Amino acid sequence: MLVLLPPSEGKASSGRGAPLKLESLSLPGLTEARAAVLGELVELCAADEDKAREVLGLSEGLRGEVGKNTELWTAGARPAGEIYTGVLYDALELSSLDAAAKRRAARQLLVFSGLWGAVGVADRIPSYRCSMGVKLPGLGALGAHWRTPMATALPEAAGNGLVLDLRSSAYAAAWKPKGEVAGRTASVRVLHAPTRKVVSHFNKATKGRIVRSLLAAGIAPAGPAELVEALRDLGYVVEVEPPKGAGKAWTLDVLVDEIH
Repeated sequence: MLVLLPPSEGKASSGRGAPLKLESLSLPGLTEARAAVLGELVELCAADEDKAREVLGLSEGLRGEVGKNTELWTAGARPAGEIYTGVLYDALELSSLDAAAKRRAARQLLVFSGLWGAVGVADRIPSYRCSMGVKLPGLGALGAHWRTPMATALPEAAGNGLVLDLRSSAYAAAWKPKGEVAGRTASVRVLHAPTRKVVSHFNKATKGRIVRSLLAAGIAPAGPAELVEALRDLGYVVEVEPPKGAGKAWTLDVLVDEIH
C-alpha cells in the first residue's frame, strides 16, 4: 500500500543535525527535478526578498520565511514526519506509534511537496516554504514541473499495491494515476454526514486518523474493495463510487457526524 498525503503549510523548525542530502531522499528519480527547484528557490530568496515574498504568496508577517529558504542547503534536517505539522499530522501522531507501525509508515507514506515533489516521512529535510501553487520565474508552475518525473517515479513506488490518495487538489495535479494504477487507486473525501459538505478541519483530522488506524492495526489492503472493508471494520462509515471505466480511480466518501 502507498499512501499519498498533502504537506502542511506550517512546519516545525529545522533541526541541528546534518544538512540535507538530496541523494538520500526517497524516489531517487526525482533528484534532478528537486535540485532544479531547490537551486532556483534559494537563489530567488537570497537575491530579492520582496520579489521572493510575492512569488511565494507570503504576507508581510511571513517575511521571515524567505530568509529560511536561503539556508536550505546548510540548515539542519529532520525527518519529514517531524517537519510537517498541522491538523492532519496532529491526528496522525507518528511519534506515538509503536516501532512496527513506524516502520510501516516509513515504507508506505509519501508527502507531496512543491519543493521536493514527494518525500517519505523518514526522509530528512529542512523546514521550508514553497507550495505546489508557486510559479518560479525560471521553472514556471511547480505542478507542471513535477508531472514528467512523477509519471515514472510514482508508478514505480506504487508497485502492484493499493494507492490511497488523501491529497488536496493542488497536490493531486502533480501526479494523476493512469491506466492500471488508477484502477487500484482510492481517492478519499471526508464529508459532514448531515450536509454532505467538506469541512476543512475535520476533513484533515479524519484523514490523519484513518492513516493512523491502518498503520496501528497493521492493515495493508490489497485494493480499493479491501480498503472499504477494512475501514468499515475499523468503525468508519464509508460510501463507495467504483470507477466509471478503465483507467479511473475509485472514490470513497467517509461520513462524519460531528465536527471536531
